[in-house]
Amino acid sequence: MSSKKVPNNSSQHITAGPYSPVIEIDSSKLVVISGQTSTQLNGDIKGANVLEQTKLTLENCKKQLETANCSFEDVFKVTAYLDNLEEWDNFNKIYESVMPKPLPVRTVVGCKLLPKILVEIEMWAVKK
Repeated sequence: MSSKKVPNNSSQHITAGPYSPVIEIDSSKLVVISGQTSTQLNGDIKGANVLEQTKLTLENCKKQLETANCSFEDVFKVTAYLDNLEEWDNFNKIYESVMPKPLPVRTVVGCKLLPKILVEIEMWAVKK
């Protein structure tokens, strides 16, 4: 049984991206991962575009969650930072293909990131 759910009466506007407007959680333990990027363990930044960097960044998020015995199914809150908000559709294409439903609540911010970084993602999860 999932420890998160979308309340029955919640709704969101038709132009909303791939996220839930509200998530209700039942938790005794929270897991929070810091902002992840496509940076590899040796410090190399991989991915020449937002599609590649989003995929690699989500892989790094997954690895961090697994260290706490969590998965994307346990994530209820995501904050993503994009170097260029015009990449919104490309970011969402990868994000939506990876994240299970119910989708986490999410905020995406356009901002200047460190050199060569196009995407940064942080996540909050709840342990079952």
